Amino acid sequence: MELLEGSLRAYPWGSRTLIAQLKGEAAPTARPEAEIWFGAHPGSPSTVNGVALNTLIAADPEAQLGARVAQKFAGELPFLLKILAADAPLSLQAHPSLEQAKEGFARENAAGINVDAPDRNYRDPNHKPELIVALTDFKAMAGFRPLARTMEIFDLLGCEELNRYRSMLAVENEEESLRALFTTWITIPILKRHELINALMQAAEKYCVTPDADAEVVAILRNVMDLNDRYPGDIGVLGALLLNFYRLAPGEALYLDAGNLHAYVSGLGVEIMANSDNVLRGGLTSKYVDVPELVRVLNFKSLADASVHPEPKGAEVHYEVPIDEFQLDRLDVKGSAQAEHDGPMIIMCTAGHATLQCADATVELTPGTAAWVPASDPAVYVSAAGAELFLARV
Repeated sequence: MELLEGSLRAYPWGSRTLIAQLKGEAAPTARPEAEIWFGAHPGSPSTVNGVALNTLIAADPEAQLGARVAQKFAGELPFLLKILAADAPLSLQAHPSLEQAKEGFARENAAGINVDAPDRNYRDPNHKPELIVALTDFKAMAGFRPLARTMEIFDLLGCEELNRYRSMLAVENEEESLRALFTTWITIPILKRHELINALMQAAEKYCVTPDADAEVVAILRNVMDLNDRYPGDIGVLGALLLNFYRLAPGEALYLDAGNLHAYVSGLGVEIMANSDNVLRGGLTSKYVDVPELVRVLNFKSLADASVHPEPKGAEVHYEVPIDEFQLDRLDVKGSAQAEHDGPMIIMCTAGHATLQCADATVELTPGTAAWVPASDPAVYVSAAGAELFLARV
């Protein structure tokens, strides 16, 4: 067991306060701090005693990962753990399936597109299912809302320009309807798009001040209006009107599999995903947007509820997900506890101060720091007067 030095990522949507305040450092920071990566992704690996984690694993995969994980995941750590801090919305995006990622990565390699090129869609051959657990109040858009509810919102708005698209929609053909509407909106001429968005904003503002307005609909519409304030006339504003809108309290979580359109809006959270950096963007960004490729990977089935409900599991709280690459558990320690593992483990602290003991090794964790526990190590014993830890395992 060793201290794992995370890799800080600075993106424009990041926060100048959230990560700094978590770590007890001065805020605001000089630049937005968006993510701290704890993992072995070659794009920005964490380090152990100055050695990149992917290099350390490659030197002895069986000792670091264990025979089970090394064999199943080709000698690579299959997950990436992050602290994510959003002060502005992330891009409207989706991630490919494993098959799509392998095909797209090979295709772009064959085309000679540099893996770091701004117009590159596939930076690795892996999928990116992901789980986000809120550390603060957290807002997110995730998955297409059931079409019947979206049509109810259209009715409440009474927007003539919006209703011109009603002929595309039929609840009994939900998937085909959402595909037709989103594909039309993402490709309409810019003047028509601005006309539609302007009309939508006027209708939304009018509805939000209606005395008997539905509170849930008001929250959805205010989010859409805020997005238009940040990205006037952007196609992502229309896309947001079709998505579920979530307001998470600390400890609440969302899970998203391949193809689900989404965007985190604001807040601090712990995110874990398969070890990938593949993103297909559809708006709310100045980065590269490949509309045909996004539409190709999108899942147009509605997602009734992306919530993951934490479940007690001994001393830990477990977030169940339907994949093999990772599992995430929260451990609140007052006194002592034990963290077991049958593969590699990353222990990350998000509150308090914890002492980790593993054989002869001792690591002290404070918020925003983490420890790497190889598969060959025995169980870790944790002591703390009061600490919140997240355990990432395969």
